[in-house]
Amino acid sequence: RAQHIGPPDGGWGWMIVAGCFLVTICTRAVTRCISIFFVEFQAYFGQDYARTAWIHSIVDCATMLCAPVGSLISNHVSCQVGIMLGGLLASTGLILSSFATALEHLYLSLGVLTGLGFALCYSPAIAMVGKYFNKRKALAYGIAMSGSGIGTFILAPVVQLLIEQFSWRGALLILGGFVLNLCVCGALMRPISLKEDHKTIPEFLEQDHIPETEKQDLKQMSICSPLIKVWSRECLCYCSWNEYDFLLMPGFMVLAVSVLFMAYGCSPLFVYLVPYALSVGVSHHQAAFLMSILGVIDIIGNITFGWLTDRRCLKKHRYFCYLFAVGMDGLCCLFLPVLQNFPLLVPFSFTFGYFDGAYVTLIPVMTADVVGTSSLSSALGVVYFLHAIPYLVSPPVAGWLVDTTGSYTASFLLCGFSMIFSSTLLCFARLAKKIKRTHLRSLTSDTGMKQHMWTNGAIAYSVTAELDQKDVEFLAVDTNSCSNR
Repeated sequence: RAQHIGPPDGGWGWMIVAGCFLVTICTRAVTRCISIFFVEFQAYFGQDYARTAWIHSIVDCATMLCAPVGSLISNHVSCQVGIMLGGLLASTGLILSSFATALEHLYLSLGVLTGLGFALCYSPAIAMVGKYFNKRKALAYGIAMSGSGIGTFILAPVVQLLIEQFSWRGALLILGGFVLNLCVCGALMRPISLKEDHKTIPEFLEQDHIPETEKQDLKQMSICSPLIKVWSRECLCYCSWNEYDFLLMPGFMVLAVSVLFMAYGCSPLFVYLVPYALSVGVSHHQAAFLMSILGVIDIIGNITFGWLTDRRCLKKHRYFCYLFAVGMDGLCCLFLPVLQNFPLLVPFSFTFGYFDGAYVTLIPVMTADVVGTSSLSSALGVVYFLHAIPYLVSPPVAGWLVDTTGSYTASFLLCGFSMIFSSTLLCFARLAKKIKRTHLRSLTSDTGMKQHMWTNGAIAYSVTAELDQKDVEFLAVDTNSCSNR
């Protein structure tokens, strides 16, 4: 395990970026391409939109719901072990799905098992990038997260071709073999130990909640064996709280609430873009091409936003760049129902894909800015965990609205307003924080002025007192001299 005072910002870190890049291809890109199977599943099993949409929902939900499990394994066992185990589970789920005879079978194999495998891989790989980079963190994340867009661009037409050649069963079987590459990605994740990641035993013994007798015993143990691990109840409670103390930070609370609305708005579009395009007369290949466009522009959004927000002029404005990107995606969803042919849907894919890549890149960067690098793995686990419920609920709700109204309009409007609300919430939170900070500065300024006035008064008083004392002495001397005369 490499020992570093701070993130090295390079070296093996670029291999970590490459590994995370492959992880995002095998997880997020494959999840997006499941929407291409939507029409095939609906036709084969003869089910409505809402029931079929549960497949994609369960995959996304399991991936995000189990993200803290991935962080836990990464923190306490090994990031390499977690990602390799996740690759095996995800591949097994896809292979078993190719033998499905009912939607319920797909719910368990493609939804729960594959989603759990993706969860063990996704958040630990992203957290590793944050441990290796600081100055170029946004750029590193931009490159790593662009795997989602590149994978979507390549896999969308390939999956459509595989379905036509080998049916949906053969396509799932081949994807199961492809996802085994996650095991290779896990092998690249070399652990790194930073100074801020852990406290030494003497530092830990300074805590007040440990009895003095135990402190003495632990000090003797640490002298005899510096590598010994203290597995007492108090130590475990302290370490567990120390990992998740960021949950009470006001900045993280606001980010968490906004993530709930953002996740609700972004998920249904990846499920229903292809079915919507087919419903307005677009061919199957053109609909798959829309997903490819969205994917490749997603890459540009990942890398350009990552590079731009690392610049000195924008680095301190990452927060507003993030909420701007989320708000723009919300506006795109509001305009989608009036785009009813292929030439109009192409610009939509460009715009939505670009800003989707932008805010996806900035999620881990913003999380690191709020909680710090030492808690990044646990914080990302919580952030992606918060995606779970919206990802589970939003596609079936959107499908129910389509079944009820016979149109996609209500579904897309709900998604758009949800994302705009997420952006607006962050904006108001930042404005409230700025107003509070200005108020505190004014109070501090007033207090400082009073202190300055008091200090000046004290100096004047002391000088006057000193002069008075000298006058008294002078008068005493003068009186004595007169009496002698």
